[in-house]
Amino acid sequence: MKAISGGELVAQLLKAEGVEVVFGIIDGTYFGLYSKLGDYGIRLVTPRHESSAAHMAGAYARMTGKLGVCIASNGPGVANVLPGVAVENGEGNRVLLISSSRRSGIGSPDRGGTFQYFDQVGVIKPMSKWSGSAASFERIPELLRRAMRCSYRGRPGLVHFDVPENIMNGKFKAAPVILQPSQYRLTVAPLPSPAQVAEAAGILLAASYPMIHAGSGVIHAGAGPRLHKLAEMLSAPVTTSWGARGAISERSDLAVPMHCIDLNKKVRNDADAVLVIGSRLGETDWWGKAPYWRRAAEQKLIQVDNDEDNIGMNRPTDLAVLADASAFIDALIVELESRPPAASLAGRKRKVGEVAAAKRAVRADLDKALVAQDAPLHPAHVPSICRKFFDDDAIVVADGGNTVIWVNFYHEVRVPNTMLATAKFGMLGAGVGQALGAKVARPDSQVYCIIGDGAMGFHLQEVETAVRNALPVVYLVMCDKQWGMVKMNQQFALKPVKTLIRKSLGPGETINADLSPIRFDKVAQAMGAHGEYVSKPSQLEAALSRSLESGLPSVVHIEVDPVAHMWAPKLKVFKDMHEEPKG
Repeated sequence: MKAISGGELVAQLLKAEGVEVVFGIIDGTYFGLYSKLGDYGIRLVTPRHESSAAHMAGAYARMTGKLGVCIASNGPGVANVLPGVAVENGEGNRVLLISSSRRSGIGSPDRGGTFQYFDQVGVIKPMSKWSGSAASFERIPELLRRAMRCSYRGRPGLVHFDVPENIMNGKFKAAPVILQPSQYRLTVAPLPSPAQVAEAAGILLAASYPMIHAGSGVIHAGAGPRLHKLAEMLSAPVTTSWGARGAISERSDLAVPMHCIDLNKKVRNDADAVLVIGSRLGETDWWGKAPYWRRAAEQKLIQVDNDEDNIGMNRPTDLAVLADASAFIDALIVELESRPPAASLAGRKRKVGEVAAAKRAVRADLDKALVAQDAPLHPAHVPSICRKFFDDDAIVVADGGNTVIWVNFYHEVRVPNTMLATAKFGMLGAGVGQALGAKVARPDSQVYCIIGDGAMGFHLQEVETAVRNALPVVYLVMCDKQWGMVKMNQQFALKPVKTLIRKSLGPGETINADLSPIRFDKVAQAMGAHGEYVSKPSQLEAALSRSLESGLPSVVHIEVDPVAHMWAPKLKVFKDMHEEPKG
């Protein structure tokens, strides 16, 4: 037996789980861990803020399908990571947070005045899938394996493992047995029964007009391409939850993008059978309720999820299937291949043609905004020009309030799983770290983040992280010098008639809704990044070319029309989403 630290034991266990990257800030309280990561082939990427570490880990997990790992030191480090805990667990990303805590014997409960101490496990437990602390060196393997079992069970989320500093850094003579994942957790996704697959096929083939609704479970399972094949076999249009934007390519006639709001509603009301895969039918799915969906009594519903708690949560099902999204889709494709085509196939194909025509009409109407060539830019130009400039498989990150709406309406997803946001939380600033995590996950792909100036202010310091870690992402900061979405709400609350007539209230007519100007390009240059300033649509493509040619992380400061930016498309629809459907 040789003496090893608790931190080295954790590193050995991470290696067994196939972990290749850890995100987090160094600290003496877990030196025993991070100093040994390199010995086990694990890369340490250090940001400037612990919340960014969590967002980097979450984006890495979503882009790779692997476990994302982040670390935070006791007290202030863990306090800083809490926003990331809430977001990454809420978004359903598979993240392991490892924290240090003060030495054994002075906490749980606090002796009284303990430095840099609070009940980290107690605080994180209700925010996560699982949270626990190792009270001894000997319990590290047992408890970390328990965390991994929970991590891979059901809907992904964040699990938290805490180790006191005296155990993390202390040396112990031991010869711990390092098990492989298959020895302590399920490594094969849950499979549907043949009878359920056959019943699902029967329902979908008998329907006049079936549709598919995909949730983030499809993306986590890497099932996008197979989902597209299934939709083609059924001639079934595909809608998605916000979190599953990009489950299939939106170039397909079968894809019903979220910006086609009325078309989504029509498809969901016309369909007499719905296959819901990996979605809870949450609030931004209108809870699956009328009038946004056909009434349950008139529409067969098949719900497939790897988490039993999600099935039938917000709408009753006709067939409930506990299974991994990819496994179910593969089994259903095989079953459908063994059967004759649906009798209604010709009618379905006509419907698909109508959907495609409706999509083109929506796009043509939206593109009218691109006629404006004035300075400052109309915000629609930013995602539109980026879509033409960047590769089809480039990863776009959307962050902000109205900025996210503009991106959602003007970005077309062409390759599955190439769009990131915080669809459930709408967390400002998370995109800065998400872009970095995505670049670590896919170093050969272009990564760009379209972000509002308010959101960029939350984690601007991470531009230095990009420089230091040689992560050449491009940040496009849409600057309107206001809290746009909030300002719009204020205007209607304070002076609705004047707002409708004037489109914007004057200085002093709203409450703390305006921001002072920041030259984000110059701040970026001060941190060693490439900076560009753009005020006209004609300048943006050249600025992007120079950014990529620099080989550096880049920040493009874009002056956007503040009034146009506030009046983002379909704002009333987003307000309606937060009210209970009346049907």
